[in-house]
Amino acid sequence: MNFILCVFLAAALPLHFPLTSPVSSFHFNEYYPGERDALLQLRNSMTSSFNLHSNWTGPPCIGNLSRWFGVVCSDWHVTHLVLEGIQLSGSLPPAFLCHITFLTTLSFTNNSIFGPLPNLTSLAHLQSVLLSYNRFAGSIPSDYIELPSLQQLELQQNYLQGQIPPFNQSTLIDFNVSYNYLQGSIPETDVLRRFPETSFSNLDVCGFPLKLCPVPPPPPAILPPPPIIPPKDRKKKLPIWSIVSIAVAAALITFLLAFICFCCYKQAHKKETAKEPEAGATSSAGWTDKKLTLSQRTEDPERRVELEFFDRNIPVFDLDDLLRSSAEVLGKGKLGTTYKSNLESNAVVAVKRVKNMNCLSKKEFIQQMQLLGKLRHENLVHIISFYYSKEEKLVIYEYVPNGNLFELLHDNRGVGRVPLNWAARLSVVKDVARGLAFLHRSLPSHKVPHANLKSSNVLIHQNGPQSYRSKLTNYGFLPLLPSKKYSQRLAIGRSPEFSSGKKLTHKADVYCFGIILLEVITGRIPSEVSPGNDEREDDLSDWVKTAVNNDWSTDILDVEIMATREGHDDMLKLTEIALECTDVAPEKRPKMTEVLRRIEEIEFNSRAKS
Repeated sequence: MNFILCVFLAAALPLHFPLTSPVSSFHFNEYYPGERDALLQLRNSMTSSFNLHSNWTGPPCIGNLSRWFGVVCSDWHVTHLVLEGIQLSGSLPPAFLCHITFLTTLSFTNNSIFGPLPNLTSLAHLQSVLLSYNRFAGSIPSDYIELPSLQQLELQQNYLQGQIPPFNQSTLIDFNVSYNYLQGSIPETDVLRRFPETSFSNLDVCGFPLKLCPVPPPPPAILPPPPIIPPKDRKKKLPIWSIVSIAVAAALITFLLAFICFCCYKQAHKKETAKEPEAGATSSAGWTDKKLTLSQRTEDPERRVELEFFDRNIPVFDLDDLLRSSAEVLGKGKLGTTYKSNLESNAVVAVKRVKNMNCLSKKEFIQQMQLLGKLRHENLVHIISFYYSKEEKLVIYEYVPNGNLFELLHDNRGVGRVPLNWAARLSVVKDVARGLAFLHRSLPSHKVPHANLKSSNVLIHQNGPQSYRSKLTNYGFLPLLPSKKYSQRLAIGRSPEFSSGKKLTHKADVYCFGIILLEVITGRIPSEVSPGNDEREDDLSDWVKTAVNNDWSTDILDVEIMATREGHDDMLKLTEIALECTDVAPEKRPKMTEVLRRIEEIEFNSRAKS
């Protein structure tokens, strides 16, 4: 139907006509009004931070040149339409691209476009379709698998649903549909098998290279009815001596079985006792103690759950492997102690021994861990496995090697320290915003999806000098804490609504994110809220507000980035976002999707300046 619509619209408009201008010094041999009208449809139906109405006037192409923003031409035809990071908002006009038949590149990355994906029928020359980081919804059109020249398809970070079409174009070299709401199995085409699991990461997608899809149970077998045995006319009675013999034999067999079971139990008990010194030795070597040793011996299946794994890329291990591993303390926090564990398989994991959760039922803990364990995002520390017993609860994470944001900002200040530059800081907070926005989108039933967002819970992976990837950890534990007494020890205890006893929402996470922004901008350590103390003394956001209101704006900047004068405007824009996030009224704080969009815009403009 879409193809017929495109053909009809293309036929209804003339391909080209001569145009001359008595005013202009150019002589326009020809241009294609169908292409111009299509672009004007786009201009008139969208809003953006760039004034397209004043720029997109006259013909879009003059030979191989164009004065239209985001448009590239070749031989009077539009070949590239690139509108990235300009806050483009609205729904795309239906079938408007059908007239731009020479289009090779379409990029609307980092905008706020909603509605269905564009119709690309009849675009035989199209090579690159870059529509990531928007709000597109609906399914991926099946027509996309028929684009003959397609080389790049990037649809990640949208709200797409349905199944992945069976792409099999041999030209396709870049493919990403991650972080949407797609479902079902990955089509087993030769082309899709080229791409890594990061190209497909969705909660409900399975198949190579992700986890195997569950095999549906076979239908129940239909058995023939048992044969009807006619009753015998003659009844034959057993003699008395036969009945007595059978009874004696049955009693003897029962006694022997009971004796064998008793012997097996005694033997197993001896083995368990013999192992106790070994477990004690493990305790002295690292991170285990008598409490854990006892809990692993629990015989009651209702009080114990073996390790359950979510990450198929990590070699499977059991609790004994974990107990034998060497370990070192990474940190002690309000939720428990975290250890780095070096397994005999050479795998390295982080193990958190959570506390204050002994009142939890097995069902509550397992359900929450299974929910969190399915979350997959490049800016979240992935949960690999967990262990439950009545006395002990472990959460096993991927290991992130280069410390955390708190250490990166505040450790070793002084002579010899390599300062964290502005570009690196901006990249880190963008990663944090992406991870938090994903949590808010993936855990809508949680009133505060993270609840413990602070710089020490932002882990850092260093890719190179001043190049970092940040990942959020310790998220999703609020539903497991027994009371407000324990909840106020988390980062959300700093929020005004918590101290005033108001209802908590995801905006408490936004407040904590604003504090991280201020910490990154100022280089100052936020004040800690003592349990039971509702006063927020020397609050960082209050200090920044006072400075900004008194025109001391640049005085708030960390001395390590003060010298980057060309970035001062961007630093103050980020400060403005931080102050909105830390507004006392939760309803006045922006949503994380809006915060992320604005930070990406700042980063885009910052790169353009440099």
